[in-house]
Amino acid sequence: MQFLYWLDILGTAVFAISGVLLAGKLKMDPFGVLVLGTVTAIGGGTIRDLLLDVPVFWIVDSTDLVIAILTCFVTIALVRAPAKLPRWLLPVLDAIGLAVFVGIGVNKAIGQEVNVLIAICMGVITGVGGGMIRDTLAREIPMILRKEVYATACIFGGATHAVSHVYFDVAQSIAMLLGITVTLLIRLTAIRWKLQLPTFALDNSA
Repeated sequence: MQFLYWLDILGTAVFAISGVLLAGKLKMDPFGVLVLGTVTAIGGGTIRDLLLDVPVFWIVDSTDLVIAILTCFVTIALVRAPAKLPRWLLPVLDAIGLAVFVGIGVNKAIGQEVNVLIAICMGVITGVGGGMIRDTLAREIPMILRKEVYATACIFGGATHAVSHVYFDVAQSIAMLLGITVTLLIRLTAIRWKLQLPTFALDNSA
Protein backbone atom coordinates (compact mmCIF):
# COMPACT_ATOMS: atom_id res chain seq x y z
CA MET A 1 0.00 0.00 0.00
CA GLN A 2 1.31 3.42 -0.95
CA PHE A 3 0.25 4.89 2.39
CA LEU A 4 2.31 2.39 4.36
CA TYR A 5 5.26 2.77 1.99
CA TRP A 6 5.53 6.52 2.56
CA LEU A 7 5.13 6.09 6.31
CA ASP A 8 8.05 3.69 6.21
CA ILE A 9 10.16 6.24 4.29
CA LEU A 10 9.18 8.95 6.79
CA GLY A 11 10.10 6.83 9.79
CA THR A 12 13.44 5.84 8.28
CA ALA A 13 14.31 9.44 7.48
CA VAL A 14 13.39 10.96 10.84
CA PHE A 15 15.20 8.24 12.79
CA ALA A 16 18.30 8.75 10.66
CA ILE A 17 18.08 12.50 11.31
CA SER A 18 17.80 11.94 15.06
CA GLY A 19 20.91 9.77 14.94
CA VAL A 20 22.84 12.38 12.93
CA LEU A 21 21.84 15.20 15.30
CA LEU A 22 22.98 13.23 18.33
CA ALA A 23 26.26 12.39 16.58
CA GLY A 24 26.71 16.06 15.75
CA LYS A 25 26.21 17.10 19.35
CA LEU A 26 28.85 14.55 20.35
CA LYS A 27 31.22 15.90 17.64
CA MET A 28 31.69 12.58 15.85
CA ASP A 29 33.58 12.33 12.57
CA PRO A 30 31.56 11.85 9.33
CA PHE A 31 31.87 8.07 9.46
CA GLY A 32 30.61 8.02 13.03
CA VAL A 33 27.70 10.24 12.02
CA LEU A 34 26.82 7.91 9.15
CA VAL A 35 26.99 4.81 11.36
CA LEU A 36 24.90 6.34 14.14
CA GLY A 37 22.25 7.66 11.76
CA THR A 38 21.99 4.42 9.80
CA VAL A 39 21.77 2.05 12.76
CA THR A 40 19.12 4.27 14.33
CA ALA A 41 17.05 3.99 11.18
CA ILE A 42 17.32 0.25 10.53
CA GLY A 43 18.37 -1.25 13.87
CA GLY A 44 14.92 -1.91 15.35
CA GLY A 45 13.56 -3.52 12.20
CA THR A 46 16.66 -5.69 11.94
CA ILE A 47 16.20 -7.05 15.47
CA ARG A 48 12.49 -7.62 14.77
CA ASP A 49 13.12 -9.61 11.60
CA LEU A 50 15.78 -11.74 13.26
CA LEU A 51 13.37 -12.58 16.08
CA LEU A 52 10.54 -13.37 13.66
CA ASP A 53 12.98 -15.52 11.65
CA VAL A 54 12.20 -13.74 8.38
CA PRO A 55 14.60 -12.18 5.85
CA VAL A 56 15.94 -8.86 7.13
CA PHE A 57 13.97 -6.12 5.40
CA TRP A 58 16.86 -3.97 4.19
CA ILE A 59 18.64 -6.98 2.70
CA VAL A 60 15.54 -8.01 0.75
CA ASP A 61 14.87 -4.43 -0.38
CA SER A 62 17.65 -1.89 0.16
CA THR A 63 15.34 1.14 -0.17
CA ASP A 64 15.34 1.83 3.59
CA LEU A 65 19.12 1.48 3.77
CA VAL A 66 19.58 3.89 0.86
CA ILE A 67 17.10 6.37 2.38
CA ALA A 68 18.93 6.21 5.71
CA ILE A 69 22.34 6.82 4.13
CA LEU A 70 21.10 9.64 1.89
CA THR A 71 19.30 11.28 4.81
CA CYS A 72 22.52 11.19 6.81
CA PHE A 73 24.46 12.93 4.03
CA VAL A 74 21.75 15.54 3.46
CA THR A 75 21.48 16.28 7.18
CA ILE A 76 25.25 16.60 7.50
CA ALA A 77 25.25 19.05 4.59
CA LEU A 78 22.34 21.16 5.83
CA VAL A 79 22.87 21.19 9.59
CA ARG A 80 26.09 22.98 10.38
CA ALA A 81 25.53 23.87 14.02
CA PRO A 82 23.58 21.12 15.78
CA ALA A 83 24.33 22.64 19.19
CA LYS A 84 22.25 25.69 18.16
CA LEU A 85 19.20 23.67 17.13
CA PRO A 86 16.09 23.95 19.33
CA ARG A 87 16.27 21.55 22.26
CA TRP A 88 12.86 20.12 21.41
CA LEU A 89 13.79 19.14 17.84
CA LEU A 90 15.61 15.87 18.56
CA PRO A 91 12.95 14.50 20.97
CA VAL A 92 10.13 15.41 18.58
CA LEU A 93 11.86 13.79 15.58
CA ASP A 94 12.52 10.73 17.70
CA ALA A 95 8.84 10.62 18.74
CA ILE A 96 7.69 10.69 15.11
CA GLY A 97 10.05 7.91 14.11
CA LEU A 98 9.09 5.93 17.20
CA ALA A 99 5.37 6.07 16.43
CA VAL A 100 5.78 5.15 12.77
CA PHE A 101 8.15 2.27 13.44
CA VAL A 102 5.89 0.77 16.11
CA GLY A 103 3.11 0.70 13.53
CA ILE A 104 5.36 -0.91 10.93
CA GLY A 105 6.54 -3.52 13.44
CA VAL A 106 3.01 -4.48 14.47
CA ASN A 107 2.00 -4.82 10.82
CA LYS A 108 5.00 -7.01 10.03
CA ALA A 109 4.29 -9.28 12.98
CA ILE A 110 0.58 -9.61 12.19
CA GLY A 111 1.57 -10.57 8.66
CA GLN A 112 3.49 -13.49 10.16
CA GLU A 113 0.29 -14.61 11.92
CA VAL A 114 1.61 -14.26 15.45
CA ASN A 115 -0.72 -13.52 18.36
CA VAL A 116 -1.59 -10.02 19.51
CA LEU A 117 0.89 -10.00 22.41
CA ILE A 118 3.82 -10.91 20.15
CA ALA A 119 2.68 -8.34 17.59
CA ILE A 120 2.79 -5.65 20.27
CA CYS A 121 6.24 -6.80 21.40
CA MET A 122 7.53 -6.68 17.82
CA GLY A 123 6.12 -3.17 17.45
CA VAL A 124 7.92 -2.02 20.60
CA ILE A 125 11.18 -3.64 19.49
CA THR A 126 10.93 -2.01 16.05
CA GLY A 127 10.32 1.36 17.68
CA VAL A 128 12.97 1.33 20.39
CA GLY A 129 15.63 -1.02 18.97
CA GLY A 130 17.37 1.51 16.73
CA GLY A 131 17.36 4.15 19.46
CA MET A 132 18.84 1.69 21.95
CA ILE A 133 21.69 0.89 19.57
CA ARG A 134 22.16 4.62 18.89
CA ASP A 135 22.34 5.54 22.57
CA THR A 136 24.61 2.60 23.40
CA LEU A 137 27.08 3.56 20.66
CA ALA A 138 26.91 7.17 21.86
CA ARG A 139 27.67 5.97 25.41
CA GLU A 140 24.39 7.27 26.76
CA ILE A 141 21.77 5.47 28.85
CA PRO A 142 19.16 4.24 26.34
CA MET A 143 15.91 6.18 26.49
CA ILE A 144 13.94 3.03 27.24
CA LEU A 145 15.96 2.48 30.45
CA ARG A 146 15.34 5.96 31.80
CA LYS A 147 12.26 7.31 33.58
CA GLU A 148 10.93 8.65 30.28
CA VAL A 149 7.44 7.68 29.09
CA TYR A 150 8.90 5.94 26.05
CA ALA A 151 8.30 2.19 25.85
CA THR A 152 4.97 2.81 27.58
CA ALA A 153 3.87 4.95 24.64
CA CYS A 154 4.90 2.15 22.27
CA ILE A 155 2.93 -0.44 24.24
CA PHE A 156 -0.28 1.59 24.24
CA GLY A 157 0.07 2.51 20.57
CA GLY A 158 0.97 -1.02 19.54
CA ALA A 159 -1.93 -2.44 21.55
CA THR A 160 -4.36 0.00 19.95
CA HIS A 161 -3.14 -1.02 16.51
CA ALA A 162 -3.10 -4.79 17.05
CA VAL A 163 -6.32 -5.08 19.05
CA SER A 164 -8.36 -2.86 16.74
CA HIS A 165 -7.22 -4.79 13.66
CA VAL A 166 -7.34 -8.34 15.00
CA TYR A 167 -10.33 -8.21 17.34
CA PHE A 168 -12.44 -5.41 15.86
CA ASP A 169 -11.64 -6.00 12.19
CA VAL A 170 -10.54 -2.41 11.59
CA ALA A 171 -8.82 -2.00 8.23
CA GLN A 172 -5.05 -2.41 8.41
CA SER A 173 -4.22 1.14 7.34
CA ILE A 174 -6.78 2.69 9.72
CA ALA A 175 -5.63 0.52 12.63
CA MET A 176 -2.02 1.48 11.94
CA LEU A 177 -2.90 5.17 11.83
CA LEU A 178 -4.77 4.87 15.13
CA GLY A 179 -1.80 3.16 16.74
CA ILE A 180 0.66 5.72 15.40
CA THR A 181 -1.54 8.56 16.67
CA VAL A 182 -1.79 7.06 20.16
CA THR A 183 1.97 6.46 20.41
CA LEU A 184 2.79 9.94 19.13
CA LEU A 185 0.28 11.74 21.37
CA ILE A 186 1.48 9.94 24.50
CA ARG A 187 5.14 10.56 23.70
CA LEU A 188 4.66 14.23 22.75
CA THR A 189 2.55 14.80 25.88
CA ALA A 190 5.34 13.31 27.98
CA ILE A 191 7.91 15.54 26.26
CA ARG A 192 5.80 18.68 26.62
CA TRP A 193 5.00 18.25 30.30
CA LYS A 194 8.13 16.30 31.24
CA LEU A 195 6.13 13.32 32.46
CA GLN A 196 8.14 10.48 33.96
CA LEU A 197 7.41 7.02 35.29
CA PRO A 198 7.90 6.26 38.99
CA THR A 199 11.19 4.59 39.75
CA PHE A 200 11.79 1.30 41.54
CA ALA A 201 14.22 1.92 44.37
CA LEU A 202 15.25 -0.33 47.24
CA ASP A 203 16.08 1.01 50.66
CA ASN A 204 19.72 0.12 51.26
CA SER A 205 19.88 1.82 54.65
CA ALA A 206 19.02 -1.40 56.51
